[in-house]
Amino acid sequence: MIYPRIISMMIGYACGCVLTAEIVTRRLTGKPCSELGTTGNPGMANVMAHLGFVPGIIVLAGDLAKTVIAVLVSMLIFHSEGHIIVYYAALGTTLGHNYPVWQRFRGGKGVATSCAGYFLCMPLQGLLSMIAGMLVVFATQYLGLGAAVIALCFIPFAFVCEGTEAGAIAVILAVLMMQKHFPAVRDIFTGKAEKVDVLGAIRDKLQKR
Repeated sequence: MIYPRIISMMIGYACGCVLTAEIVTRRLTGKPCSELGTTGNPGMANVMAHLGFVPGIIVLAGDLAKTVIAVLVSMLIFHSEGHIIVYYAALGTTLGHNYPVWQRFRGGKGVATSCAGYFLCMPLQGLLSMIAGMLVVFATQYLGLGAAVIALCFIPFAFVCEGTEAGAIAVILAVLMMQKHFPAVRDIFTGKAEKVDVLGAIRDKLQKR
């Protein structure tokens, strides 16, 4: 049935519109997240870079949690529709995070919500996709490229393991990811892309303890 799928997306969208980064940034600085850093992106990376490690982790936890909540609520209501409901709830959450209506559809990049969705849809395959993306980031230091790899890796898993409908949603999620990260990926070829030494940052954090 189409209605459970639409309503699940709406539940996801409502949850996704709760921008954890906006809440944390306003709490700590009294200013909107759009004024944080040069990008103003309401995501973990921007918050962590400018407000610290702990605020960044809180943002990540919140973004993961809203995806879990959307999936749980949708499955509780429409469990008879089967596992495909998870895909629609996850898609709705990413749409809400990326395009929140109350922010004039200017939101985040959807990495955390998408990754949470991948894991909830298929834990093993989602984890493998994320590992592939992380390895790309470790090797190249390009966050946007890693995000794109995660989304692209999950597509064949969805088609093969869950069927055409799930695969189609995985393609939509990949398109959303590519759209948000296209400028960063494009800048790689022009030499303007910013590199982020994730391994170095982790190593420095551990050494300070």
